[in-house]
Formats: sequence, C-alpha cells, structure tokens
Amino acid sequence: MAAIDQGTGESATRSTQPDDIAASAADGMLGPNPFVGLRPRDILATVQQVGAQAMRQPALVVEQEAALARDLMAVLGGSADCKPPQGDKRFTDPAWQDNALYRMTMQSYVAWRHALTGFVERSALDARSKERAHFLLSLFTDAVSPTNTLLGNPAALKKIVDTGGASLLGGMRNLVADMLQNQGMPAQVDKTAFKVGENLATSPGAVVFRNEVLELIQYAPATEHVYARPQLIVPPQINKFYVFDLSEGKSIVDYLVKSEFQVFAVSWRNPTAAQSHWDLDTYVSALLEAIAALRDITGSDDVNLHGACSGAMTISALLGHLASRGDHAVHAATLMVAVLDNTADSQLGLFATPEAVAAAKQNSTSKGVLAGEEMGRVFAWMRPNDLVWNYWVNNYLLGKAPPAFDILFWNNDATRLPARMHGQLLDIFTGNLLSKPRALTVLGTPIDLSEVTCDKYVVAGITDHITPWKGVYNTARTFGGKTRFVLSSSGHIQSLINPPGNPKAKFFLNPELPANADAWLANARAEKNSWWGNWRMWLVEHSGEQKAAPATVGNARHPAVVNAPGTYVLEA
Repeated sequence: MAAIDQGTGESATRSTQPDDIAASAADGMLGPNPFVGLRPRDILATVQQVGAQAMRQPALVVEQEAALARDLMAVLGGSADCKPPQGDKRFTDPAWQDNALYRMTMQSYVAWRHALTGFVERSALDARSKERAHFLLSLFTDAVSPTNTLLGNPAALKKIVDTGGASLLGGMRNLVADMLQNQGMPAQVDKTAFKVGENLATSPGAVVFRNEVLELIQYAPATEHVYARPQLIVPPQINKFYVFDLSEGKSIVDYLVKSEFQVFAVSWRNPTAAQSHWDLDTYVSALLEAIAALRDITGSDDVNLHGACSGAMTISALLGHLASRGDHAVHAATLMVAVLDNTADSQLGLFATPEAVAAAKQNSTSKGVLAGEEMGRVFAWMRPNDLVWNYWVNNYLLGKAPPAFDILFWNNDATRLPARMHGQLLDIFTGNLLSKPRALTVLGTPIDLSEVTCDKYVVAGITDHITPWKGVYNTARTFGGKTRFVLSSSGHIQSLINPPGNPKAKFFLNPELPANADAWLANARAEKNSWWGNWRMWLVEHSGEQKAAPATVGNARHPAVVNAPGTYVLEA
C-alpha cells in the first residue's frame, strides 16, 4: 500500500487549472438515468423531432451538406484539418496518420460527424431537446465508427497477420460466450481473475452484527492505538460494499485502519422479489440497529458516518431523522459523490419524462426488484466508447480476453434494488424531496436537512457523469452546520478509489460555499495528490482521543459471527 499522506498535500499556485479541468468535465455528456432507463419510444420521439427540424429548415440542411461537401473535398485534396476530439483514443494507431486511405477515412468520419452535430446545434430545437438529440446522435455515430469494423481497424488487421488468424478465432469465441452469458454485451472484465475474500475484500475482520437487511463488519486494528470514535462506512444499495476494500493499495478500509481509526462497514443484503417492500425506512432502521451495536462494541457515545452515492442519500435521511429527534448519535459525516436533488445538471437525466418515470416504477413493481444488470446496461450506454465499443474492439476484433481489473469486476458484480425503494428514489429525485424542508418523512418524522448541524465532508468528482459535481455542490449547501466541500479531478469511481501517491491526482479546496458552484471553483485552491490525506486529517479532528486498540473484534453481546467479508456479499 502507498504511504499514508500526513498532510493536505503540496499547495499548487492558483492558475487556470480549474478552468482547464472544468472544460474537460463538459465532455461527460448527460444521458439517461439508470433508475429510469431508456425506452425505444423516447428514442423514436427524439429522432422524429430531428426529422421534423430537417423538414422545417431545408436551408439549414443544404448549408450543412455544403459544408460537409467542402470538408470531403479537402480530405480528398489532402488539405483537411479534421481531427478527432482531444482524448479520443480510437484513432491512436499510427496508421490513421501514416496511411493515406486510413487518414482519409478518419477525416471523412470526423467531417460527417461534425456536419450532423452542427445541424442539431443550429436547429430550432429547445435546449433540452438538443441535448437529447446530441446524446442519441453520439450513440449512432460512435456505433458506426470505422474503428468498430474489422477492415476499418488497422490494429485488428495487423493482429490477424501477427497471429496467423488466431485472433479471429478468439474473437468468435468471445462473441459466442458473450451472447450466451452476457446478454449480448461485450464483457468488460475477466471474472475468473477475482474472488471476493481471496484477492478482493481481504482486510481482516468479522461480522459482529447481522439483521435481515445488512451485515456489520468490524475490521481488526492494525496499530497499537486507535481513535476512540469509530467510523462506519455505508455503501450504495445498488453496489456491493467492497468498493471500499478492493485490492492492496486501493482499499479505503485498509487506509483508515492503518491510520489508527476503528473501522466498521455495512454490507447490504442483495434483495430478491421477496424483499420488494423494502424502502428507505427499512434501510434507515437497519442502520440505526447497526449503529447501536457499534456503539455497544466500542463504548462510544457517537459515531462518524461515511457514505457514497445512494448510501450517502441514505445517511442523509438518517441524519435528518436524528436531527428531528434531537439525537446526536452521529458526530460527523462524509458524503461522497452524492446528489440529493436534480436542480443542477439534472440527476434524473435527459429522458426522465413523467411517462418514463411511471413506466420505470411499473417495471420494477411487476418484477419486485430493479435488476442490477438493467442499471449496468444504462450506465454502459452513458459512455459507450469507454464501456461498450472499447470492449467490442478488444474482445471481438482483436480476439483478446477482457482485462483483469478489480474495479471493473466490482462494477459487474451487480446487485438489485427493491421495487418500493426504487420508486421512492424516483419520487425523491422528481420532487427534490431531500432538499425541501419536511417534504420527506423518515420513520414517521418529517426531515429538514438544514437542521443537520454536525460537521460534514462532501466529495465530488469534476468529470463525474453520474453524479455531476455541481449537483454534489448543492448537496454540500443543503445542510446546516459546517461543511467542507472537496472537488477531485477525477470521475465517479476514480474519485473514491484515489489512494495517495498518484502524481496526476489533485483536488480543489475553498472554505467558502457561495451560492454559485462556478464561483466556488474560480476561487478554489488546487492541491496535489489525493484528497484522502486531507480527509484523514479532518477525521483526526473529529475522532476523539486515542486509546489502546481492542484485542479482538466484537464483544460478549455482539460476538464475531463469520470472518470478513461476511456472507451477504457473496449472495448472487
């Protein structure tokens, strides 16, 4: 594991860096919401809107066709300046520049794509319809990229020659396997390379409490002394908990344990249709039971809570419930990549019409759950070049096995969401219920997050396309009390799995929380390295005095039941 960062990182001078990174964040186009999905009828409606614009604005069509013709003539004449967008990895093979035929193919593809996007941008569509059209257009143009074809991919042709045709056979085997085992989607990871409890989620500890909804894992201390106030990690309900305990060097659990903290983690049960009735109250109630057990084990009057994504939404509801009762069982809280409303870069996505939301609710109600595979497919099509076509080329055209990558294995270890909880999350998003005082009732108490006054640490990722950073910034301003907002220069998962030592990592700090997120970034200070070190120092300030580390996990009332990572995480 990388060495523990003892400070906040070396300060960088304020420059144009925030603007540069903010510009790169715009590349992550908003798409459909995984909780809502993308219906064929919504795709068709958008296509019809674009077609109607073409009929109403024939002059614009002619202009774009003329511009495309000029660009294609320049391509044929060798004077074209058509380049793929910065960061597009599809055309990195030297043949795209050195071979005249491939160079013209690439430039023609780029010119054609520019012509289509130019028409949409100059059309009379309203802003929201333009966003939908751009998203669907990107799906189409990405799909028909020459790099996705055998003849149009120089690396694939070279692979056939180098392997004597073996890559073709390997690609066919991979295609058949994915048709049979992966619902026709190209596999993202070699699942045979990992096993939970053996080379993932290996931090020593034990389950010390279990109810129908969760297992509570206490991790064994790694130091002679620990801070008195314990830390409880709450993962998203839509993922398994071991994203916080991946392989060596990437484990937040291991980092905290070696930083002298008492660490506990929740492992949610993977629900089936039999648990379709579980809702937010179910999860909050189960968390309260876990906190009671944790306090009994450690002898601490209160705890520090840490949650990510929907897990952070759950602890927000819990904090609101406790605040309404005047209960101070939580001393401080961390919320990672969590959006509590849809007022900025709508968390609901581009296609979440009332009809689509109602259809999504009906779908999960009929099945009892929202399947993790369904959400996973929507996540993939939000970034198809990275999460679909990249593996199409690797698996089928190059005939390679999918990569053995721990984060991708975790991402593909899908869980389900109970139907009632799914419907409730959609209601929370559509009605902004968490950001409106007393609009949401938790365990019988209307909550107001402005009454939550414990200290908070809120983390966002500036290139996060799932929970946009400005929405996370609004989360930080929703609460009362003192909140530190930290902006990582990474995406959704990369913001979490961000161990110290990466020379490219940086994060931004600004103690003020102005109403405008752009104003916050403009005056933020860039810090080198991971935000983990800054978080560690914040936790030290919020975790009490040190005491001798416990000799064993659990206690007489809550003995160790089974070794970590427990049993719920292994349920399919």
